[in-house]
Amino acid sequence: MPARIVISADGRKAFESWRLAFASVAPQLSVCSWYDPAYTVGEDDYALVWSPRPDHMERLARMKGIVCTGAGVDHLLAHADFPRAVPLVRMGGEQTARLMADYVLWAVISLLRDARTWALQQQQGQWRNNVCSRTSNTTRVGIMGLGHLGAYVAQALAHVGFCVSGWKRTPAELDGITVWSGVDALPDFLGELDVLVNLLPATPATDGLINHVLFSHLPKGAGFVNVGRGRHVVQNDLLSALDDGTLCGAVLDVVSPEPLPEDSALWHHPRLTITPHVASEASREVQARYVADVVACLVRGEKPALLCDVTRGY
Repeated sequence: MPARIVISADGRKAFESWRLAFASVAPQLSVCSWYDPAYTVGEDDYALVWSPRPDHMERLARMKGIVCTGAGVDHLLAHADFPRAVPLVRMGGEQTARLMADYVLWAVISLLRDARTWALQQQQGQWRNNVCSRTSNTTRVGIMGLGHLGAYVAQALAHVGFCVSGWKRTPAELDGITVWSGVDALPDFLGELDVLVNLLPATPATDGLINHVLFSHLPKGAGFVNVGRGRHVVQNDLLSALDDGTLCGAVLDVVSPEPLPEDSALWHHPRLTITPHVASEASREVQARYVADVVACLVRGEKPALLCDVTRGY
């Protein structure tokens, strides 16, 4: 039987937009809604998911493969009964990576030029000539996490002219980028940065890793961008670092929990910019094309580039 994609991502109401996207870019593929009462699991079904419910796990276990609409899959693996024997593939593709690079570039330049202060002055009707003359070629940016997205972001920033280095858990090489590896190298990596960008995967080892100890290794007045996971950051330590000048400012696209509660102190801090987890969500059509390519790869018995290693958690 030909492959079929069963869509639960974004809920019942989103199916029509997914159906139209697949019809546009991969009309040869059969698609159906996870929520169709007449649906029964076929032997060549592949699931497209974001945040399935616990009662979906039994059906997911009978799929030939699972594709997640997010670059991170920690929320799936957090389910004790998630079917770890079924191939699980993370969202990727050129547009996803380019969107992330564009977001990080915007965030780093916002910190570089102190754009948050300008925004607050506009709200207060103040005209104050607070000039910032630092340039990209004298600004040192460090990327924590050099996976698919992190490596792309690092090279994109270097292409613009920033002085870029990266850090990851294991040794690696990346054209044009100085790469530090291992926990012992982390203080030296941090000590030479003007802006730290977090793109680490979500694992037990990275939970709470970005805390007062880590911030203390940065040069005083550095900036911070989080596009990894909210749970990487100890929020009280972040607020303290902003208050005492350890950090000049921060841009957060991810927080914990999401959505951020209305009474969270993060909302109102004058040195913080918060965006609602929007850094790198590609268009429906681009995601559909990626999913179709992943399914074709699995059907051929090949290994997709972003196949999750469940032992590592990403």
